[in-house]
Amino acid sequence: MHIAMVMIGGLIQLGVFVIFGWHWGTTPAAMAMAAKLFLPVWLVVVAVNMWVGVAHAGYSVKDELPILLANFLVPGVVAVIAAWQLSRAA
Repeated sequence: MHIAMVMIGGLIQLGVFVIFGWHWGTTPAAMAMAAKLFLPVWLVVVAVNMWVGVAHAGYSVKDELPILLANFLVPGVVAVIAAWQLSRAA
């Protein structure tokens, strides 16, 4: 359940990034840039999530690494597709 909540949170955060991109630039190119900027921010968020799982929940890095990958890849792939589609629209 926690994995799904993190993924949904990532998709919501991506939406916030794209909306801010629209407000800052009012062009599809600005929204694509915001989607690209989402990726390193999201990587930090899921890395912190992994650290919490290892340091406080007692899981090993071996246990948490597949969860980190799943949590990063789902919103990350959506962000890459969104950036690609928005770049084509510009």
